[in-house]
Amino acid sequence: MDLFLRAALDEARLGLEEGGIPIGSVLVIDNEIVARGHNRRIQKSSAILHAEMDCLEQAGRLTAADYSRSILYSTLSPCDMCSGAALLYQVPKIIVGENRTFQGPEAYVKSRGVDVTVVNDPECIAIMERFIATHPALWNEDIGLPT
Repeated sequence: MDLFLRAALDEARLGLEEGGIPIGSVLVIDNEIVARGHNRRIQKSSAILHAEMDCLEQAGRLTAADYSRSILYSTLSPCDMCSGAALLYQVPKIIVGENRTFQGPEAYVKSRGVDVTVVNDPECIAIMERFIATHPALWNEDIGLPT
């Protein structure tokens, strides 16, 4: 597994340990992790703290030049909200750990010029499958489905 995807998976595991949803993300610029995040909706009683949103928040204010050199890693396919944030800041590349348990608007993001690579890593798939099987109501809440 890629070093940066492993860091995102470490964030997902941290989120799970905190009682949250196991999705993690890291932002890489010039081959260095500049921010880490994980889904904190449950922990912070937040409407928006998906892993990618938490990661971007942890990065703080970056310049357009910084974002233009960035790669966003996520253990799960980014949803509409998180994909929109990546598009807003013109992140040129997104590496997705898996999209079997959930697939965001990848085709649309690609149509906007973003290089989206889906790895379908077995560890990323397994952590989400276990979580969805054991916490279906929390999962449905997170992706906006009725519980």
